[in-house]
Amino acid sequence: MPVGEALGERRKLEQQARRLAWGGIGYHVLEAAIAVGAGLAAGSIALIGFGADSLIESLAGLVVQWLFTGTRLGSQTAERRAQQLVALSFFVLAAYVGIESLRSLIGSHEPDPSWIGIGLAAFTAPTMPLLAAWKRRVGHNLNSAAAVKEASQTQLCAYLSIALLVGLGGNALLGLWWMDPAAALFIAAIAIKEGRESWRGDGCCDFC
Repeated sequence: MPVGEALGERRKLEQQARRLAWGGIGYHVLEAAIAVGAGLAAGSIALIGFGADSLIESLAGLVVQWLFTGTRLGSQTAERRAQQLVALSFFVLAAYVGIESLRSLIGSHEPDPSWIGIGLAAFTAPTMPLLAAWKRRVGHNLNSAAAVKEASQTQLCAYLSIALLVGLGGNALLGLWWMDPAAALFIAAIAIKEGRESWRGDGCCDFC
């Protein structure tokens, strides 16, 4: 492929990455508002953690916007810095959800049922993997580890929504209150793993 044509194709991919990031940011801000509001009303750490994850995913989307703007285009230094910022967002999520989950378990805090939360998780579980796959494909084509890791954070949202369904469903239908913080702890462990990989610089081509 001629150099000019290849450069034009890359610019199209960068524009697509920015559009996907902005779309994800808008959705996750709305998702966070619903989840945090419902979580506070029900006293559900898994639901609040879900909302916190949505806000952090918005941050990851902003990182991608920053990476593919102006003089940072094609910069390896900016790429590495973006990877580290995405990694830090994973660590923040893991720390918050982990601490609050342990507090809930130790204090035997029983959350109220939240059908709004269950509905939100049921909608997110099948839609986020589709968005993550799209973002990951664009990230691979750009050879951008930060973009791929941002896609994996969108996938993490799908994992969290499934865990949320289990936790909220177990509480609402079976009265198993401990499933709420236990589900959140599982997601915190995944977030730590993803954060470590991103900080080391892994993941540019390992997510297929």
